[in-house]
Amino acid sequence: MRMGFELNLEQTQKLVMTPELQQAIAILQLSTQELTEYIEEQLVENPVLELKEDSQEEAHGDHSEDSGEKEEFDIDWQEYFQDESDLGYIKAPRERKEEVVYENFLSEAPTLQEHLLLQFHLIVKSELQKKIGEFIIGNLDENGYLCTTVEEIAHHFCVDLHQVEDVLQIIQSLDPIGVGARSLQECLLLQVKGRGLENEYLECLIKHYLHDLGDGKLNKVAKEVGLSVKEVQELMDIIKTLDPKPGRWFASGDSVRYIVPDVVVEKVDNEYVVLVNDVSTPRLGINPLYRTLMKESSKCDSNTRRFIEGKLNAASWIIKSIEQRRMTLYKVVNCIVRFQRDFFDNGVKNLKPLNLKQIAQELDLHESTVSRAISNKFIQTPQGVYPLKFFFASGVGNLSGSSISSHSIKKLLQEYINEENPKKPYTDQQLTNMLKAQGIKISRRTVAKYRDELGIPSTSKRKRY
Repeated sequence: MRMGFELNLEQTQKLVMTPELQQAIAILQLSTQELTEYIEEQLVENPVLELKEDSQEEAHGDHSEDSGEKEEFDIDWQEYFQDESDLGYIKAPRERKEEVVYENFLSEAPTLQEHLLLQFHLIVKSELQKKIGEFIIGNLDENGYLCTTVEEIAHHFCVDLHQVEDVLQIIQSLDPIGVGARSLQECLLLQVKGRGLENEYLECLIKHYLHDLGDGKLNKVAKEVGLSVKEVQELMDIIKTLDPKPGRWFASGDSVRYIVPDVVVEKVDNEYVVLVNDVSTPRLGINPLYRTLMKESSKCDSNTRRFIEGKLNAASWIIKSIEQRRMTLYKVVNCIVRFQRDFFDNGVKNLKPLNLKQIAQELDLHESTVSRAISNKFIQTPQGVYPLKFFFASGVGNLSGSSISSHSIKKLLQEYINEENPKKPYTDQQLTNMLKAQGIKISRRTVAKYRDELGIPSTSKRKRY
């Protein structure tokens, strides 16, 4: 076998993920809020970047037209950099303070712990009880349940169990009723007692039959308890009025989340206009000082010049990536509007099946680009605010040869069940037959799946006696 070395010239093509390309991909999948945070971080890291206001851009444009390429500054910053001296503090012109309107302020809602402590301190005077009570309240979870045991609390404070139980009973009597419970059964029983609904059968159902009631086994419960099915159902209706999570209505650190739509679609003269929401996003520009320094090479040494060049290139790429994100998002949403025109006109029942491949082929983009463009983004439409992924739904065929989206089928199922007779609720097979009568080819198993996704219980659990 002959072995040797030889040189071959070969031309190949491959995609290299440069840092700039990775940055552009990351920016594309950011939501409006995330993009705002990202821009604020870049403003701190890159001194070349600066915020541009519309009024400033217009003024700067007018000034550039008047003075040509020459740029004037109130302070000779170039001389400052060469001299390396301290110009001192330059006093800004005093601005007139606007009158504070207190009606524009919102008070912060109290947390569960703050709400309970305020009541507790008005009742208890003993210092030991205050310490135990504050410890118990501090160990309540966001739903109002006690996360530790009475034994652990007694051991922590070196006191008897009954002393801890006495303090816990005080906390359990506070508003909202049901806090401080150690189980779901105790939470519901506290509410029954607080609302004056004491009933031996009701307490029996809560203590021993919650699971069976949840499974709709009313006949079994009625037989074992010695009541009629209708009486058991009436007691179950009372249980449904109780709150299993009494602490969830109070504020927490991350309880308030606002949705800022990334895109707004408005109807103007029977046509839909797509507006990318970049009002809340800071506008970026490049500080003209650094451009001037680069033009006059004598003003800075090679290291400084190299540093500024790197920052200028990074700033330019960030601005281009943000603009590319805006254009890609606009194109994708505009294409969605064309595909889903019936939805924008008539609502969810007219939503059509759509996938990433259809949009990608229409816009001559890669599917991954479309996926990143719709990731974590919301759209405001005449029909409401929806995530962009909402419009990419699977579907099933109908007798006309076309297809209908899963969201449309779920909407029909919801309407059928809302109109059913509670004493004779529709079975999954009946719902399947009703959809087939509408020309929708669907299996009973798919109907059951869609019903579960809607949070609608089975026939036995919906039946009223």
